[in-house]
Amino acid sequence: MDDELPPEPRSFAASGVGRSRDNDVVGDLQRVCRDAVHALSASGAGLSVMARNGVHGIATASDPSTARIEELQFTFGEGPCVDALAMSRPVLVSNLAEGAGRWPVYAAAAHNAGIRAVFAFPLQVGAARLGVLDVFRTSAGALSRDELGQAFAFADRAVTTLLDSQEHATAARDGLSGTIEPRAEIFQAQGMVMVQLGVTITEALVRMRAYAYAENRPLSEVAADVVAGRLHFDREDT
Repeated sequence: MDDELPPEPRSFAASGVGRSRDNDVVGDLQRVCRDAVHALSASGAGLSVMARNGVHGIATASDPSTARIEELQFTFGEGPCVDALAMSRPVLVSNLAEGAGRWPVYAAAAHNAGIRAVFAFPLQVGAARLGVLDVFRTSAGALSRDELGQAFAFADRAVTTLLDSQEHATAARDGLSGTIEPRAEIFQAQGMVMVQLGVTITEALVRMRAYAYAENRPLSEVAADVVAGRLHFDREDT
């Protein structure tokens, strides 16, 4: 069945996207996928991200076969992952055969690869979209309530890993002193975003980090724009 799938896609480590600390990031994300497979009784899990130019790409997967299945959605431009990212909500397909009308090409290809259920969880913070975590099963059936909660936890873990990678990349590029000096400004911006969105001080920082990741900008620059009034976080975007 694997012969019908496209060649194994390159991870971001191989393609050169996000090279700062890239091996660690890909490894961390791969562990998220593998842990999700074990906890959710899945056959595989894949994680795709949205690049700066809005193009989707494979970050990593639990195994090479799953990586090829994950790639199918971007090869055909349709599938649960594509819809989950576009609609900013989970797309839970407990029986892939029922998705033939919605994703005719993808559903047929994934079914031929042995997949019978797909569960896609968007990775996002507020309006900032980072990517999608996909969970695959070779037998039809819905996730239990407990499994659904665990899946959301794995998605949150992936988001944290991606946001941390952005800050590590910034630190490597700007040097240690460059990350220490703007801390006061970041804290000031954090307070302003907290008021703008009506959220906790911790959530305000998460929103700023997500925006910085989505725009591929250092957190210090985002904070400077907030303090200067050039950037305003709107509650409607949450």
